[in-house]
Amino acid sequence: MAEIAHTRKTIQTRGRLPAIGSKAPDFKLTRADLTDVSLASFGARRRILNIVPSLDTRVCAASARRFDAEAADLQNMVVLTISNDLPFAQSRFCASEGIHNMVTLSQIRSREFGAA
Repeated sequence: MAEIAHTRKTIQTRGRLPAIGSKAPDFKLTRADLTDVSLASFGARRRILNIVPSLDTRVCAASARRFDAEAADLQNMVVLTISNDLPFAQSRFCASEGIHNMVTLSQIRSREFGAA
């Protein structure tokens, strides 16, 4: 576990934080259409992982909106926003916020993502 300081409190993560420049481990998560995908499913494109607890929180929603806006100008890149939300909730969030430039992925079927 790693420890992160947040507003004078120490929070422990489920797994260890990856080293800068390290390769992300493969994973299996669920898309909005309920299909399972892995990191490798996105091919040779560069990938940005925006990992949040829930898109229904103010800070996580702001993060998703910002990544979506920035992703509009990126070439050969995909932004993956990963949360604990159900795929239906992720789709609702994207529709209500006008988000079109990122892919949402849910941990609905796999709780090993955080440990990996």
